[in-house]
Amino acid sequence: MRGDFEGIAFHLDGPQDAPVAVFVHGLGLDSRGNWDGILPALPEGVRTLAYDLPGHGESAPPGGPVDLAALGGRLERLLDALGIARATLVGFSLGGMIVRRFAIDHPGRADGLVILNSPHERDPAQQRLVEERARKGAGGPAAAIDETLERWFTPDFLKDGSGAVARIREIVLACDPESYAAHRIVLAEGVKELIRPEPPIALPALVATCEFDSGSTPEMSQGIADEMLRAQLEIVPGLRHLGLIEQPGRFALLIGEFLERIRSGV
Repeated sequence: MRGDFEGIAFHLDGPQDAPVAVFVHGLGLDSRGNWDGILPALPEGVRTLAYDLPGHGESAPPGGPVDLAALGGRLERLLDALGIARATLVGFSLGGMIVRRFAIDHPGRADGLVILNSPHERDPAQQRLVEERARKGAGGPAAAIDETLERWFTPDFLKDGSGAVARIREIVLACDPESYAAHRIVLAEGVKELIRPEPPIALPALVATCEFDSGSTPEMSQGIADEMLRAQLEIVPGLRHLGLIEQPGRFALLIGEFLERIRSGV
């Protein structure tokens, strides 16, 4: 089922009475580009909800503030509108930050969290640099797109996976520039409100990133997992930030196994 709520485009698929998994994409991407290789490979008996962030994909630009609390609030209202009381939340990069904020602000609405390639605490100098770059925001999504793709994909995939790379390029360039800039600031600054939450997030969680992800490093994922009470850590070897585009089967297996654990109550 495709729909729109408050300008947010979404896709809801799967058995009506099945447990729900919500998929939140990263900066510059959309629900299709981020998850198309993963959703079809998940176990049967899962209902999936994937939606586009404001100004991304088919969603309208935001009509109000853009911060983690507001983005989590939009997700809560979408769940309410669809009659979904609880769900497992799967977030990639910025999406991983949104699902953590959601779990903090809306306890009782999540059964578990999957946090993929998501940033966390940076050293002070790096944090200042990331924030300065985000605040300048010159050029919108088109700025340094080639350099961005080189950080996201391995050299071999840039050469051999040209169709997938071209599709990601198109998705990024199609973003509303103001929305992209606003979400980029959240990606830069929002980590500060997620460090060492009190009380710690006690939900079962899968925290994963790729060995060569320079912006969401294995050390960051380790930090996220260490600050949670029931987190499993996975580092996928040989890949960069968009490893889930290069090898979706590996990520679908990790996510699918976690969803089965949640469903079985383990």
